Amino acid sequence: MRSQYDFSNAVRNPYAKRLNRPITIRLDRATVAYFKGLAREVGMPYQTLINLYLRDCARSERRLALSWPARKQGLGA
Repeated sequence: MRSQYDFSNAVRNPYAKRLNRPITIRLDRATVAYFKGLAREVGMPYQTLINLYLRDCARSERRLALSWPARKQGLGA
């Protein structure tokens, strides 16, 4: 290994903005099993399939119809 390297002519990676960012997400077993099965059917890694699904939801601005019970007063912050 050299003691110094010359990066004066270096070029930034044009795909760096498109790289995936590793995160931790907690999914229940049934959800993971569903995506793993679906991924086997289509022949792709299940994490890629989950990413494609979430990207599609984000692009189409899809929203879930959820209702959470109101938080009761006095039970802590």
